[in-house]
Amino acid sequence: MAKQIHGVAMAVILAVWLAACQNDPAPTPVPGAVDEDAPARAEVREVVRFTASDGVPLHAIVRGAGDLRPRPLIVEFSPYGGVGVPDFGPDYNRVYVHARGTGESSGQWSAVGPRDQQDVAEFLEWACAQPWSDGRIGLYGFSASAIAIYNALHLPLPCVEAAALMAGTSDLYRDLLYPGGIPNAVPALAVGLGVTGPALESLPARFDDPATLGDPVIATLGVLGIAVNLLTQPTLDDYWQARTQRPGPNRFPVLANTGFYDVESRGPFESYRMLREQGVPVHLRLFGAHDGFPAGTPGPFVEYRRWFDRFLLDRDTGIDREPRVQMLIGLGGYAAQIGGAVEHLGADDWPVPGTRWQTLYLDDEARLSPAPVMPQVQQHYLAVTSGLGTDPYTTATVSALGSLASWTSLLLTAGAQSLQYTTPPLTQDVDVVGPASLVLHLSSALPEADIHAVLSDVWPDGSAHPVGAGRLRSSFPAIVPERTRYDVHGEPVQPYPDFSAKTRARPGQMREYAVEFWPIGNRFQAGHRLRVSLVSAPTYNLPMPGVLNTLSLGGDTPSRLLLPVLPGSDLCAAIGASC
Repeated sequence: MAKQIHGVAMAVILAVWLAACQNDPAPTPVPGAVDEDAPARAEVREVVRFTASDGVPLHAIVRGAGDLRPRPLIVEFSPYGGVGVPDFGPDYNRVYVHARGTGESSGQWSAVGPRDQQDVAEFLEWACAQPWSDGRIGLYGFSASAIAIYNALHLPLPCVEAAALMAGTSDLYRDLLYPGGIPNAVPALAVGLGVTGPALESLPARFDDPATLGDPVIATLGVLGIAVNLLTQPTLDDYWQARTQRPGPNRFPVLANTGFYDVESRGPFESYRMLREQGVPVHLRLFGAHDGFPAGTPGPFVEYRRWFDRFLLDRDTGIDREPRVQMLIGLGGYAAQIGGAVEHLGADDWPVPGTRWQTLYLDDEARLSPAPVMPQVQQHYLAVTSGLGTDPYTTATVSALGSLASWTSLLLTAGAQSLQYTTPPLTQDVDVVGPASLVLHLSSALPEADIHAVLSDVWPDGSAHPVGAGRLRSSFPAIVPERTRYDVHGEPVQPYPDFSAKTRARPGQMREYAVEFWPIGNRFQAGHRLRVSLVSAPTYNLPMPGVLNTLSLGGDTPSRLLLPVLPGSDLCAAIGASC
């Protein structure tokens, strides 16, 4: 029975995921993009073919208002088929490119690898010189099409003067397919189905062109090859390095947007960080992406329009003078946030200047305390597959599964299958915003185990609402010091694990692990409590077999949670302590 429930759940997850990810969330015109008093101009559409330097033809669709006179272009490169870029107004022509080996393009998709990246640069150079271009290009992307741009930034991108990108990854391994070194099965399967589906759908239309008839089969084989790579390359090797964002020559302004609960939310934060270090004019928005837009908010597309108008049309929209980082933080978890319980905050940088990381220790009475327990003690939990709700990022993306996620979480994290540590009720609001970490001293009965930690906002009624998760496979205990963020006390508040090689533990060997939490954005209100739960990887992943894990607390093994607290908040004071 359990296997049947699991199978049905996974099928539903994939279906909902594909519905969420294959299309841009704003297929209609962007608010404000159309002058209500101007006479309507019918949209015109032209299919064009571009031949890459290796001879492979790519399919693209150009759209414009009334005609295709020279205008600034907004270009998107997508592997999901489809027909168009969101409408940013009649002053732009929009160009939607089917990535090679996807949709109606020939060749073989390489999961935004080197050849796909080269296609981006070559197509832009060609498009810039076409009669429907005025020589100014903006780049738009969502999810896979944003990844296509981030991965290509190390190449010169001709004629590009601005980019607005939603979600996407800076590091495909860390940010989506192997978070914490753990295979992320549902996103990987969904991407594969999303790519091969449109290619196979195009098969009937290809009978008139025998030269492209075999392309859908080639595309399918290419995606199968990517799936094999996913399963056979579990460390961050050259294959994955070629699918990361790297420094390059481009200095055009970039607007990056994601949501705190997005399935690849880490990516835009890291892209922002890298671009800032290069001197690129980059802004960051936390207005929602795969995880949806909070009720009562306009979403990010108004911002994208203002960004393009400023840098492609030279209009003074004021967006470049506004706070560089703007965010919507939730008030008590994803359900509250998507329902509109948010606070808008602005800052000059990320992490927010003045952020303090405050430390809470896991103690032997299931508490989060301001001081370590003495002497050293050990606790145990059985790490079997946990429920859907323990991964707030994937669950937010397939939020239609909310009730199923809650039910399976209660079912699979009860009793000996988890350890939980909770603060007393807070006496004042506390804003926890930024990257976080959990330093654990842990051993396992097997050489490999999955460490999965969930931070929850516990409401006065006792309900727990996940606001973040930390993930790490125990065979990756080391961190890269030069890429790790440390606080003023030398604590690793944003660990950068070394995934280049596995170092398995001896059964029962106690080791220290610094577990990265993706950036959190939540206001814990007065009367609420914070809770961290230790479980195994959820159903979305390919988890390790169930195993008994042992956690060491206190003494020489102070397991502890490092949380980012904004200026004006004091977590320790809110629990009646000083730290």
